[in-house]
Amino acid sequence: MAFRKLYPQIRPYSTGFLTVDDIHTLYWEQSGNPDGVPIVLLHGGPGAGTIPEYRRFFDPHFYRIIMFDQRGCGRSEPLGEVRNNTPDLLVEDIEKLRQHLRIAKWHVFGGSWGSTLAMMYAAEHPDMCASLILRGIWLMTPEEKDWWFNGIRTVFPEVWERFARFIPEDERHDLLEAYYKRLHGTDEAVQLSAAMQWVAYESSCATLYPHFQTMFSDDQRKSAVAMARLEAHYFKHHVQGRNDSLLSRVDTFRHVPAVIIHGRYDMITPLKIAYDLHTVWPEADYVIVPDGGHSALDPAIRDRLIAATDNARSIR
Repeated sequence: MAFRKLYPQIRPYSTGFLTVDDIHTLYWEQSGNPDGVPIVLLHGGPGAGTIPEYRRFFDPHFYRIIMFDQRGCGRSEPLGEVRNNTPDLLVEDIEKLRQHLRIAKWHVFGGSWGSTLAMMYAAEHPDMCASLILRGIWLMTPEEKDWWFNGIRTVFPEVWERFARFIPEDERHDLLEAYYKRLHGTDEAVQLSAAMQWVAYESSCATLYPHFQTMFSDDQRKSAVAMARLEAHYFKHHVQGRNDSLLSRVDTFRHVPAVIIHGRYDMITPLKIAYDLHTVWPEADYVIVPDGGHSALDPAIRDRLIAATDNARSIR
């Protein structure tokens, strides 16, 4: 089977920084067609930031492609900052960026944590969403948190062992707390070591065919620390109970055209979560990718995402 290729590499035609409070300044960029239909990409993590390849999911002749780095991520400043970093504030940032760029309405494309933010944004601003393209559904529930810290070991026992073995045995009963303490401590060497373990654990499970991410540059290490700090922060402080999850808010954006794309073998965000969302939101297209993992760049996932952005060209 031949998969769709990413669109050609492109460069932004405009970039900038948006100050959203006394602490945080967000990096944003636009590429593609300046007069095209706006589409905004919400990256994962929390804390992962954007990469140039993400521009390539969208037809550059049709779309005005907006990407930005969330608070504490990528080129936003300060990197790795968890103060004033909450889901509600991130949703406010999306709307501030829309207003700053004078966009009336846009398509919203989000994967993993980005799918969480996309639905939170749609719940608050449904009329601003032309459509939702959601990949690797993540709702930040206790069930998903338990999977991330414990359940993954049923499929990746050796990867989990490496992740757990970094922590002294007497602290392994609560890996989140143990990692959080190190990632948010004052010892920079310990912080970096913990972050490298954290990111290696996640990246090893994120693709259909596992690979181990190697980080050589200082910038890569700084980004790893930022992502690990932010993910631990959100796991510790912003997990939502099942009754308070986004499943209870679907009615506010049920009418927005949407597609849910999820890999059958997604080890980061289990398919059951996407199925639960589909159950309460049957109006959204629901695509299980039989040979897909979690990563947006897995060939089969990439194929369905490009098909979704191409199909969204007909939605006005």
